[in-house]
Formats: sequence, structure tokens, C-alpha cells
Amino acid sequence: MQLRRDLAKEQIKVSVNDFIIKAAAVTLKELPEVNVTWAGEGPQALDSIHISIAVATDRGLITPIIKDAASKGVQEISANAKALAQKARDGKLLPEEYQGGSFSISNLGMFGISGFSAVINPPQACILAVGRSRTELRPPADPSEAGLARQELMTVTLSSDGRLVDDELASRFLDKFRANLERPQRMALV
Repeated sequence: MQLRRDLAKEQIKVSVNDFIIKAAAVTLKELPEVNVTWAGEGPQALDSIHISIAVATDRGLITPIIKDAASKGVQEISANAKALAQKARDGKLLPEEYQGGSFSISNLGMFGISGFSAVINPPQACILAVGRSRTELRPPADPSEAGLARQELMTVTLSSDGRLVDDELASRFLDKFRANLERPQRMALV
């Protein structure tokens, strides 16, 4: 959240969702065994990281794709996401702009939803459901400090196809995703 505020001072406007997309893509790069789909014959490893983002339209939900998201900066992801969302709402997406993603993200946080489970888009292995961020008070990390500290929290739920991503692998994904999202400067190094 602080990085977003710092970027806004420089007239760079990016959303929390843009950081979530980047964090998921970098995590898939770190854990390529999660970047798989189910083909008729079984698991198929993917060479590219294309993140599908859920967009609500008058005609229903559609998932345009941020292609090669791991190699893009957050500002470029933001521009791509805004353009694709507008094309989706206008009904002007081309098939290659919504078919073939490797991982999906559905964010209902902007609607005040705290947490939910999302349904996987076959043949993908996973979908990340993102709830709203909230501030909570906690005791300070250093016991010698007085008072309470503010902490930003967000609930995410990973739904995964157990044939491809079992509970242990899903747990490792979520742990790395959390680390990437909590320390966005880390994502530039991966």
C-alpha cells in the first residue's frame, strides 16, 4: 500500500489488483510446476505465464488475458488490464485475448467481499479468489514498543485441481505469493 502511495505521488496510478497479477505471475515463474493445464492425456507444463483476469460485463463474466505477465512491470500490467477490461465491457475482445490463459484471478474485494472461493476455468489448474483489503490492529513486533500497530490484511483463496496442484504445492504457492505481495521490490529480482 505504501508503494502505491509513493507511485501515486509520481503520477503513476496502479491498483492493488495490478500488484496481485504481478505477484501471481512471478510466483508461477518461481514455481513452474503450478503453471500447468490439464490436457486430454494429462498434465501439460506451460512455457508462458498468461494471467486471466475475471471481468464482469453485461453479458456475463469473461477472463481476458495479461500475456507474459511475469516479464511486465506493474505499470504495463495496469495499462493492459484497463484496456482489456474496457474491450471486454464493450464486447470487442478477440478470441486470442480471452482464450489460453494459464492461471486465473478473480478479485471481488472492490465490491466489499472479504473472502470467497472461485471455480477453476478448465483446463487451467488454479484460480485465485481475492477479497478486500482491510486494516487491523496488532501488538508491535518489538515488545519494547508501546501501543498497537496497523497491519493491512487481505484474504485470498486458491482453488486448484488436485490432479495437477496438490495441497502441499498449493501451500507453497500461497506462501511465495504472500512473500512477493508483501515485498513488491522482491518481484523485480525474480
